[in-house]
Amino acid sequence: MQIKSLKNFALPFFAILSLFPFVSSGMALFAGLMVAVVFGNSYSAQTKKLTHTFLSLAVMGLGAGMNLSVVARVGANGIVYTVLGIASAFILGSLMGSFLKAERNTSLLITVGTAICGGSAIAAVAPVIRAKSEEVSVALGVVFMLNALALFIFPFLGHHFNLSETQFGLWSALAIHDTSSVVGATLQYGGHALEVGTTVKLARALWIIPVAMMISLIRSKQQEATETNQKMKKPWFILGFIVVAALVTLFPSLRPFGHQVEWLAKRLMVLTLFLIGSNLTLETIKTVGIKPFIQGIFLWIIMGTGTLFFIVSNIIK
Repeated sequence: MQIKSLKNFALPFFAILSLFPFVSSGMALFAGLMVAVVFGNSYSAQTKKLTHTFLSLAVMGLGAGMNLSVVARVGANGIVYTVLGIASAFILGSLMGSFLKAERNTSLLITVGTAICGGSAIAAVAPVIRAKSEEVSVALGVVFMLNALALFIFPFLGHHFNLSETQFGLWSALAIHDTSSVVGATLQYGGHALEVGTTVKLARALWIIPVAMMISLIRSKQQEATETNQKMKKPWFILGFIVVAALVTLFPSLRPFGHQVEWLAKRLMVLTLFLIGSNLTLETIKTVGIKPFIQGIFLWIIMGTGTLFFIVSNIIK
């Protein structure tokens, strides 16, 4: 009886704990996995339903931290290499996924995360393609693992290649998945590197919007072609993201409130990652295998080294 009570208590307890500021995204995902493995998920029906709702709300809330005028200006300066970089990542990711015969949705989520901004991009695209919890969990697990490695590897390589702070900030923004890890890596390198890296990364994050909508359109066309009865989920939360970001940009007096909304959205995202992890089972992990990790690692290495070459060669500056 006590064991059953402990199983029922574990998930709500750790879910509440994940809302606290000291719990990172990676910690929450790992905690969810551990709860699922050790105690099992007695609330799987509820957590799967809440996952999609919380993901959408969190993405919308993140828009409150965006100053579209600043981000758009930075994005306009580097629009050519941004488009080329995202397109290259999608082409390589598609080819690698096909070669490895990786699961379609997981492969796409890993590619999106590498191309744009890691966990945020995965969270935005997952509801659009109706990705399963285990597919999202695996993609996020790959991204978070590489984010952790980047915090140690990037500063070392930056000093090895004698990159300036501007170059290092730019490289970090283009080659590291998540904004939080960009901040962590550039903070070790210098104040200017932090400023450049954060701004460029935020500008790149705006590409979540057109990419998610494009994926939604393509998937809808494919479903029509195969005469599937299941309806594709429309990415209305992307419109919400734009509206929230536009309001904060147009009305500067709303920015303090916007930062509070952004903070809440980030905590909601962490809670969502915990729920995603809690939906994963050992059987699913065994079924998925090592293919997503191979794709994620090699795609990251290729994009990172390619970007570094272009920056060192002053092609990207």
